[in-house]
Amino acid sequence: MLMNTHRPAKPAAAHAAPGGVVTPDKDAIALLEPFERIGLARIHVVADAPAAAAALQGLRAEPVLGFDTESRPTFHKGEASDGPHIVQLATLERAWIFQLHDPASRTAAASLLADGRVLKVGFGLGDDRKRIASKLGVDAQGVIDLNAVFRQQGYRKEIGVRAAVAALFQRRFLKSGKAATSNWANQSLTDAQLLYAANDAWAALRVHLALAGLAAATGDDDGGRADTR
Repeated sequence: MLMNTHRPAKPAAAHAAPGGVVTPDKDAIALLEPFERIGLARIHVVADAPAAAAALQGLRAEPVLGFDTESRPTFHKGEASDGPHIVQLATLERAWIFQLHDPASRTAAASLLADGRVLKVGFGLGDDRKRIASKLGVDAQGVIDLNAVFRQQGYRKEIGVRAAVAALFQRRFLKSGKAATSNWANQSLTDAQLLYAANDAWAALRVHLALAGLAAATGDDDGGRADTR
């Protein structure tokens, strides 16, 4: 897949970290052109044994995957989440949505997450890893939290996918607040949910590859190491 190499002028309102990462503020991000997205035709839902087997075959040989999870939101004080309810993994070409109510999907997702040979990259993954250990009984291996990579670049605040996409691609990442708080435990996910989940993982992979390219260009290959805790 060809990357979009167009770079419009840098927004006037931006914050530069010592390591060279420039993050536009919210107003500047709102003026950017939209970031490209992976479409429904390239999103695979894993909710039965045949789909789980196909996903394992398609993902096991990949060196690095975009990674995220989604959980049904909780609305009452003291209410504990029983998520995650889905795990999403993405290559540059496709994304897979593992629905964890299905035993075969759950087993396949656990196998991929426990495999340290396949790197999994995403944002703010500390809580995801704890929930995965509780729900799937595995400690996710080969995980790279991109927030840590940005901190190594000198960015001191927590950064999410929106700000990262704006900083690296000068594009506005489209993210639906309605989908974010939807019921991810539903056995039949909407198109909006599939697009939201798949693109979170896919954009994380794009960000990781862009950071790796910057590191190679500057001779700094120390960032982006997997957390094996």
